[in-house]
Amino acid sequence: MNNNDYIIQVEHVTKRFDDNKVVLNDVCLNIKRGEFVTLLGPSGCGKTTLLRIIAGFTKPTEGKILLSGKDISELPPYQRPVNTVFQRYALFPHLNVYDNVAFGLKLQKVSEDEIDSRVMSALRIVGMNEYEERNVNELSGGQQQRVAIARAIVNRPQVLLLDEPLSALDHKLRVDMQLELKQMHRDLGITFIFVTHDQEEALSMSDTIVVMNDSVIQQIGTPTDIYNEPANPFVADFIGESNILNGTMKRDYLVNFMDKDFACVDKGFEPDAPIDVVIRPEDVVLHKEPKDGQWTGRVTSCIFKGIHYEMLVQTPDGYEIQVQNYSAFPVDSEIGMSVAPENIHVMPCKSLFNAIPATVVDSTHISMLGASFETTPLKLAKGTQVKVAVDFDKVDMLDDPADGIAEGQIRNILYKGNHYFIDVKCKNGTTIQVDTNDVWEDWDIIGIRIKPEDIRVIVSN
Repeated sequence: MNNNDYIIQVEHVTKRFDDNKVVLNDVCLNIKRGEFVTLLGPSGCGKTTLLRIIAGFTKPTEGKILLSGKDISELPPYQRPVNTVFQRYALFPHLNVYDNVAFGLKLQKVSEDEIDSRVMSALRIVGMNEYEERNVNELSGGQQQRVAIARAIVNRPQVLLLDEPLSALDHKLRVDMQLELKQMHRDLGITFIFVTHDQEEALSMSDTIVVMNDSVIQQIGTPTDIYNEPANPFVADFIGESNILNGTMKRDYLVNFMDKDFACVDKGFEPDAPIDVVIRPEDVVLHKEPKDGQWTGRVTSCIFKGIHYEMLVQTPDGYEIQVQNYSAFPVDSEIGMSVAPENIHVMPCKSLFNAIPATVVDSTHISMLGASFETTPLKLAKGTQVKVAVDFDKVDMLDDPADGIAEGQIRNILYKGNHYFIDVKCKNGTTIQVDTNDVWEDWDIIGIRIKPEDIRVIVSN
């Protein structure tokens, strides 16, 4: 695509704060004219910081922002043809609806006739043209949000930035406003960049979704692509419900997981390559007769969710499978389960173990993860830079950080059917992965311990 087709280009943007905390790490993103783009991710992933950099409220540490091909990284917010609708609408309580919307135009010394024409046009677009004399404190949350949008679009921006503008609304009003925002986007024909942590909101409104986590972009695609073809386990888990399982690609069109072989539609993997398998709960077919399924299980939970029943099924070999079905199966009933080949999504597995940068301290110690770990005897000189391998299930996580050798914080928890796969960010900034059967919470501060015999040098420089 020609660069002229992009209205916003984010080029290698990194943002560090004063404590050297990295909030955005080498982010690249191209946004087409007229697109409705949603930045989606959990709290702390960097999405709002990216929006603020595009708006000009925050400067990137590295990289630049282009608008229609021109570098605007140094331009202040008021010189950028963008407007922002914030989570807190920031309306002026002493002004009525009309004057709130007209405020920016008056600052620009626009003529009164043009102000009136543009304000009333903006209010019609958001359905507030009969409320122009109303005090904003007398409006509902949804009405205040419409006024905030009108105030933004009255300046005729090329790009409208929306920072979780629906988060303060109740569920029904949020759904209504989602539809209205999408219609406004069609009517205005300008670019919308929308920030949310709500997956349903992103799927229902967006042309393009940018999934973010831990300061980087995980995947960019249409809602259908993101849901049906997630790029990695994080995206699969974050977008909708998923069963994510360890597996092995036996050969083209044949995958093994839960110790069983299944036909699939994927190819191009090395024989016996480790992979992750994703099966959406709605794609699991249930059979009243266990013998009719590809595998069997016992229903342990059945909850009515309005349009379907959500069930948990325990297999004889210890896997827990989430299922959605229009029919309820009683708790403790034995059932069969099947999945069609096209509903088995296979993703490459990045690694089977942690590869951690380290430095030799002496013949029995290495420095890694911000601490000194004991090892089996080494025949390497002090100061030698190495990498070590530690299997995911050989990392001990401890409730009290003081009981560990190193300290870390849990940043992401993924349930993989019969165990948890956890990302732990250590104090020195290195992220490691852990397999565990224990239940933890996001953002827990933990101690990390690894036995000497479980630390092995794999690369020496």
